[in-house]
Amino acid sequence: MVAANRTLRLLATCAVVASALILGACGSSRPKPVELGAVVPLLPVHLAWQTQIGSVDRLVLAPAVQGDTVVLASEGGTVTALDARSGASLWRVQLADTLSAGVGSDGQRAAVISRGRELIVMQAGRELWRKPLPAQTFTAPLVAGGRVFVMTADRSVMAFDGRSGASLWNQQRQGETLVLRENGLLMAVGDTLVAGISGRMVGFDPDSGMVRWEAPLATPRGANDVERLVEVVGSVSREGSVVCARAFQAAVGCVDAARGALLWTRPAHGARGIDGDAQALYGTESNGLVQAWKRADGSPLWTWQQLRYRHLTAPLLLGRSVVIGDSTGLVHLLSKEDGSPLNRLTTDSSGVAAAPVAAGKTLVVVTRQGGVYGFRPD
Repeated sequence: MVAANRTLRLLATCAVVASALILGACGSSRPKPVELGAVVPLLPVHLAWQTQIGSVDRLVLAPAVQGDTVVLASEGGTVTALDARSGASLWRVQLADTLSAGVGSDGQRAAVISRGRELIVMQAGRELWRKPLPAQTFTAPLVAGGRVFVMTADRSVMAFDGRSGASLWNQQRQGETLVLRENGLLMAVGDTLVAGISGRMVGFDPDSGMVRWEAPLATPRGANDVERLVEVVGSVSREGSVVCARAFQAAVGCVDAARGALLWTRPAHGARGIDGDAQALYGTESNGLVQAWKRADGSPLWTWQQLRYRHLTAPLLLGRSVVIGDSTGLVHLLSKEDGSPLNRLTTDSSGVAAAPVAAGKTLVVVTRQGGVYGFRPD
């Protein structure tokens, strides 16, 4: 028990360290961002609505989208479903908990993780059940197929019955000591549960938890835990059975999840996830470069340097634009063809908290102060 408690304390400490690395808080010598001039709005967009959910500053937020509905959570325990067409609240639950990760939703049930290491599941605007977890969790739960799947910071992957909360299985995988305070990879691809564990994509049988395959995007290397940190981060690009993702500060690559086959990897130095389509992938590097790669083999397509030294979110590919938020609250719409600016949107100055999402025809952006902004094309 003493060893287990020590491991959990170490995980918590390392997670905070890893988060600081992402935010660039370990040093004060980071160059100043390039000054942005005026932008000509080649893609006219207007603010359709605005609302507030409460601070999400320390919550690892991954908004859940189902059609025109987006489900969000605040650090203070507010979980709400919004109609992205109007910004109106469809339902709202106020939990008596501080949250660490969320949201997972299948359109019926929504799931979040409390800082007290509990999985909390809601349905029809009320709490349905909750279960204790063995470790902290920074990845949003996956709600799919009548079940709720969770990946904890000690590399446990587990499944619960969505209706009753009964434990179905629990698989623990070995990984490096250091973990990211960042949303990881946990998704369904066909009849396979795909999780990102220590630089590898791992395919599980969702019924039994048995491992079907493993595909390494990056291999841990280095003399210390920081140098060896290669977690697969959330926000991925999926086309059919092929999932393309980023391993933290190491690589981007694509895996055929139907066969568990690694298709390609390419060195890349970013901390956020990626997005893309059948032709290209897009990502933001740690120094603020925006990079596009050819999806077929990872060869570079273009690099946009005007956002250098800004803390950027993972991108969202939306129509002909690559949408990226930054830590000043700006939202950049760049051309997917060459990265040139199409428009620039303004939120509050607290910074964009998570990768923007598209719900129906609305671009939804959440800031660290809990401002929620719905934008639409003119």
